[in-house]
Amino acid sequence: MSTSSFDQLVAIGEAADVTGWDFSWLDGRATEERPPWGYARLLGERLTSLAEVDGTASLDVQTGGGEVLAEASAFPGTAVATESWPPNVAAATKLLHPRGVVVVADPDEPPLPFADGAFDLVTSRHPATIHWDEIARVLAPGGSYLAQHVGPASVFELIEFFLGPKPVERRGRHHDDEADAARAAGLEVVDLRTARTRIEIHDVAAVVYLLRKVIWWVPDFTVERYRERLRDLHEQIATDGPFVAYSSRYLIEARKPA
Repeated sequence: MSTSSFDQLVAIGEAADVTGWDFSWLDGRATEERPPWGYARLLGERLTSLAEVDGTASLDVQTGGGEVLAEASAFPGTAVATESWPPNVAAATKLLHPRGVVVVADPDEPPLPFADGAFDLVTSRHPATIHWDEIARVLAPGGSYLAQHVGPASVFELIEFFLGPKPVERRGRHHDDEADAARAAGLEVVDLRTARTRIEIHDVAAVVYLLRKVIWWVPDFTVERYRERLRDLHEQIATDGPFVAYSSRYLIEARKPA
């Protein structure tokens, strides 16, 4: 491909709106397999069950733009979501308030702004930080935390393309370590499943979009700082086909003893 094609693709990725946690902009530019358990479906089933019981409450932590939570067909009488990034707070409020879900701006640092034992169900999809003591504190006795977390070395093929080898960081967010942390907070781990799924990236516009949106992958990313490495990746895709990486996911359910 030509240099102008590279520049055009970079410009497209730079201009894309990265607000919220909806990745539909990548349609036709990148694909990702989904874990087999269907987190959104499981979440919806749990919320529907709670909605059938009077006086129950749910909390979705780090809800992003609320897109996944909004897929649920019903909510309990008290339904709350937290989010830290102001554009996402606005997007989640717009999406979830009509459904009766209160969105609370929260910095994702302890403590959570809720009373002890306030929630029968706490959920989260891909939280950036996990504060197990706070999750345990706000759960009611017998309540559960159900979440899909990012696992170890997720998309490190792309991360290390830009940052070089990260052998120590590859161990971070390991599901066994998180399960141990949940138990240390007084929770019982009742379900733990893992999956590693294939990602194919078809152009450098998708790479720019992803690195602008998922800012912790390459924390100092700017197009200017990494232009030559982006050009290398553009040429690799033109020669070899889609850039392949692998996402790491795990489903965890942890219950507070009754």
